[in-house]
Amino acid sequence: MNAEETSRSSDADRPNAQRMRSDSNIDQPPESTGISSQRIRRLSSPSALLHGEVRVRRASLKYAEAGLTGRRRSLAYADLMAVFYPPNVMSQPTVTETPFESAEWEGVADMEVGVANWEPMLEKAIKSVVSIKAQCVRSFDTETSGTYNATGFVVDAEAGLILSNRHVVNPAPVVAQAIFSNYEEVELQAVYRDPVHDFGFFRFDPARLRFMQAESIRLAPQKAKVGMEIRVVGNDAGEKLSILAGTLARLDRAAPEYGVGEYNDFNTFYLQAASGTSGGSSGSPVLDIYGDAVALNAGGSTRAASSFYLPLSRVKRALDLIRRGECVPRGTIQAEFEHLPYDELRRLGLDMSIETKMREAFPASQGMLAVRTVLPQGPADGSLRSGDIVVSIDKQPVIDFVGFEARADSAIGADLRVGVWRGDKAYETCVRVQDMDAITPHRYIEVGGGVVNSLSYQVARSYGIPAAGVYVASSGHVLSSAGAWRGTVIQTVGSTPTPDLDSFARAFAVLSEGSRVPVRFFTLEQPHRQKVAIMSVDTHWHALRMATRDMHTGSWIYGDLPPPTPARAIEPQTAAVGRLPP
Repeated sequence: MNAEETSRSSDADRPNAQRMRSDSNIDQPPESTGISSQRIRRLSSPSALLHGEVRVRRASLKYAEAGLTGRRRSLAYADLMAVFYPPNVMSQPTVTETPFESAEWEGVADMEVGVANWEPMLEKAIKSVVSIKAQCVRSFDTETSGTYNATGFVVDAEAGLILSNRHVVNPAPVVAQAIFSNYEEVELQAVYRDPVHDFGFFRFDPARLRFMQAESIRLAPQKAKVGMEIRVVGNDAGEKLSILAGTLARLDRAAPEYGVGEYNDFNTFYLQAASGTSGGSSGSPVLDIYGDAVALNAGGSTRAASSFYLPLSRVKRALDLIRRGECVPRGTIQAEFEHLPYDELRRLGLDMSIETKMREAFPASQGMLAVRTVLPQGPADGSLRSGDIVVSIDKQPVIDFVGFEARADSAIGADLRVGVWRGDKAYETCVRVQDMDAITPHRYIEVGGGVVNSLSYQVARSYGIPAAGVYVASSGHVLSSAGAWRGTVIQTVGSTPTPDLDSFARAFAVLSEGSRVPVRFFTLEQPHRQKVAIMSVDTHWHALRMATRDMHTGSWIYGDLPPPTPARAIEPQTAAVGRLPP
């Protein structure tokens, strides 16, 4: 895609002033926050956060211990590894502690040893990469209607599953086709898009491919390493096929920002390499020399050759659930976190005893999670603050985004005991995990040529407002008559409050066709300034109907809503005109 996949800010590593929005509140006593003692309590010592000793992970096996004696390395590769991995000096952050030379996921079957080559790998991988043509037929949530080109790749040839970005699969209704390397086209059906992270899945009918056999690309998130040589294969800049080379430089980059009110990923690391991808390459696989996907291309910088890739650990989990025909559970506490290095955490008051234990337990990590923002009226509102350092969940140490999300996804509807370090004291608080589907819109109403949907978690997070209300995705001629353009939130129609879509539909059902009614709303740029305007009710040319997405198939099902009551018929009237005197 063009607008969504190009980062408008290449230096997405936010300054300290933006990271901690309320540093001045860190040293305040907890009594001043009005938090109930049942929700948060002060602990007697830092060690109480971790519930005793912390296990130290076993170090990775070295190349010589793996037993792959036949694998050869060039002098340039050895020199590069000497730069990144000087002995007994430092350790680069890695996605996992799995040995890099493990034959199980290096693509060496039955310990066969040979010299890897890019050419045969690419020749095979090209058959799995598809060019995607899509048309978004309705404005919805953060997306607007229009056409775009992108990329995807087959991850399950038997089930017909194609992996791409979330902004390609799109939360809105789309009509999409995939073009394979032999120019065969198949229809695509969007089956899943993650509410937060930038990935989703299409499904196609494998029987529609008559002249080629699609092959699957294996997902191997654990193979990503700093210094790894990669190839990005996809529809770059509108070309049907481009192959871009690069070297992974970072595994712990902050998620790129694409603009306020747009779709933005958060609560995850991104990988970075100077591969120079551009529009159309969204959803391209990032391949290693064995043909395995180590990441998913998502965006790039407009001021440099840097490209940003989504790690595949959460993608692989979702794929396994979809293969089994299960729903993908996603939990949230409506809080945004960021990974800060230990030097910055010390400025927030982190105790040295906590840092020492974390460094021993996670020697490859160089920091911990800290709370960046908490949405008002969310589950974490009143329990967590900006600047809180996350130490543990349910007495188990947590160091990264994956660990935190894994706990939240498995505890929907339950309470998490979150241990945090605030200022110079340790606290433990209970936070109820919310189902993310409850704040992710999957319905919309068409009214007067416009579209309204529930305010999403994505939009609420961008503007720091509660995730509730009726959001105008497209105004049409009815809402625009009152000046309620895209980006406004409807509060009342007439005298009826509209906190959700159902109440909005009921409010319209009692109106009269052709009447003029007051509407109260606010814009996202000025949420504290309410506006009242007069709206003309006219549904003659556009039916009032609701569309609901089937969560299993991804199809949109339409149903008519009760229309406004018909306008009163115009009755002929007589009038007498007096005669003027002569």
